[in-house]
Amino acid sequence: MTSHDELHYWLALLHLPGVGPVRVRELLTHYGTPRQLFELGARDATLESELRAALRVPAWDAVEHDLAWAGNGRRILRLDDPHYPPLLAQISDAPPLLFVHGNVEALSQPQLAVVGSRNPTPLGEETAQQFARTLAGAGLIITSGLALGIDAAAHRGALAGKGQTLAVFGTGPDRIYPARHRDLAHAIIDGGGTLVSEYAPGTPPLPGHFPRRNRIISGLALGTLVVEAALRSGSLLTARSAVEQGREVFAIPGSIHNPLARGCHRLIRDGAKLVETAQDILEELAPQLRAVLAEESMSAGGEFILDADYRRLLDCIDFAPTAVDILVERSGLTADAVSSMLLLMELEGYVASAAGGGYARTSKESL
Repeated sequence: MTSHDELHYWLALLHLPGVGPVRVRELLTHYGTPRQLFELGARDATLESELRAALRVPAWDAVEHDLAWAGNGRRILRLDDPHYPPLLAQISDAPPLLFVHGNVEALSQPQLAVVGSRNPTPLGEETAQQFARTLAGAGLIITSGLALGIDAAAHRGALAGKGQTLAVFGTGPDRIYPARHRDLAHAIIDGGGTLVSEYAPGTPPLPGHFPRRNRIISGLALGTLVVEAALRSGSLLTARSAVEQGREVFAIPGSIHNPLARGCHRLIRDGAKLVETAQDILEELAPQLRAVLAEESMSAGGEFILDADYRRLLDCIDFAPTAVDILVERSGLTADAVSSMLLLMELEGYVASAAGGGYARTSKESL
């Protein structure tokens, strides 16, 4: 066993029968490291006999199969890796390992989860795509599950907004599910996004994996937006996970005659924030975004500088609240660009959002 490094032992944890993320944390809290768990736990009479037997014979063949997947833009992140997403690490059942294909840095960037029905109405699908496009254009990474319907619309909307999007699998990282979304998965990677799974390569799409996947979708994000969901819906489970994780939940209302609006209406009755525009979400998340961006700025040692477009937009803003559509007309910039720029300018103190939805210029001098 001395020939194996720490990652080998972390991967061996995945193949312990009946040991999930919560149990892994308990064991690591007691033993310290995966290596110590395997070396000491195998002789610990306080552990169950089945677990002791599994610890004595780690699944090294399976571990080598997992390791063979890595390389060429594919990485395996341990829970103690500095690239492991900090928001996800906060949840009680965080995955001990993540199999990541694509942009690892995106995992730690501000994200919004967008979920909903696999069989949405045309209007619901269009709404998800429009929201994702605007929010991705404003700098949020759109996170979803690559499923049919709202998930796919959210990913495509983010790509259309020239933003990044992140897909969480309920399968191994080498299994695109559903298969018809293979091209979409490739487009996510090509667009600077990320594919993520907690399951080892080769893991098939078993039904029990997808509810488990949902807590990763919400755990990665500052908040979760639900766009059309029936009363019995996996999207409501994702929203429930978000609440349990202390994250924001947003829901788009719909017609009382639309059965796919009932799940959203229930969420709103239970305390989810009703949203009508993408700007509602940006305003609600502004404090969290401000904290995240401030931390990134301090770590990078960078300074926000107003370029020509930012100066042009700032010149269009009055000291009294100015509506966003008026700013779009005055500046000649696209609505997506204006929304993104306003968010950053608000975070930097150049403008302040008003209760009516407009923006007012502050006394801060431009650079």
